[in-house]
Amino acid sequence: MSIPLNLALSIDQIAFLRPQSPTPHFVAYSDMYGGSAKPPPPSSIKGFNTFNLGFLLLEGAWDNAQLWTTLTPDERSSVKSQYAAAGIKLLVSAFGSTDLPTTSGADPIATANKFAGWVKTNQLDGIDIDYEDLNAFEKGDGSAENWLIAFTQQLRLQLPAGQYLITHAPVAPWFQPDRWGGGGYLKIHASVGHLIDWYNIQFYNQGPTEYITCPSLLTTSSSSWPNTTVFQIAAHGVPLSKIVIGKPATPADASNGFMDPMTLASCLAQGKDKGWTGGAMVWQYPHADSGWITEVRSNSWPVA
Repeated sequence: MSIPLNLALSIDQIAFLRPQSPTPHFVAYSDMYGGSAKPPPPSSIKGFNTFNLGFLLLEGAWDNAQLWTTLTPDERSSVKSQYAAAGIKLLVSAFGSTDLPTTSGADPIATANKFAGWVKTNQLDGIDIDYEDLNAFEKGDGSAENWLIAFTQQLRLQLPAGQYLITHAPVAPWFQPDRWGGGGYLKIHASVGHLIDWYNIQFYNQGPTEYITCPSLLTTSSSSWPNTTVFQIAAHGVPLSKIVIGKPATPADASNGFMDPMTLASCLAQGKDKGWTGGAMVWQYPHADSGWITEVRSNSWPVA
């Protein structure tokens, strides 16, 4: 049966109809040991609405993700209640720079089932996919893209939309068209973007002069990574609401790409004026806390 033209919906429009996490998204990662198994109290991260525990690896949970497992179910429920009351989602971040899932030959379906089970058992709101298997991606044979597509599809089967969040954290250059033999993140988005709530895009570690001014972050990237700013990525078909600007909290948190909070605040305001609503991500707490995000949001979506 054909669908009348005026009733036809794109995949992203259909995705929009399902329950959504409110945008913009203000995301903090936490992988530094803070001396406590419990995540920070909501007051310490006021202004963020998503907090990612690092990291869930192929061999199991490590660092702050592992500490979360040492809490009793009642302790986890108590933390989750406090976070829910503050409007903060608590996720685990997977892989990071430590794991090489494609190169190591991990099965994407079995890994997705294992990780989804871990999320449910440990009472979290979802999972962030910080895939950094650079060699697999740069081979250009599609192995990285196909692995992530299959992995994401199976994750979403196990973690239904509206009940759990699934986010990805790619580096910005992976959205460059016509560069990656396997299609890059534009292929991933075309295949499973409707299953991904948003992208915590890493606009850092890509060179000392990359993405460090508002124009080079928002509208006009360099010749090294052309067509990879916020609005250029959007022009390739990624909704502006799904593009979250990721930055290091301090120069020491990344090799390069740092922007001071007030400069970043100006960029967020300029992006908002142009229709962008994605939000900001930071690596990592406690170098970035409520004070950091309050300053970063001050010119766009001020913290109440």
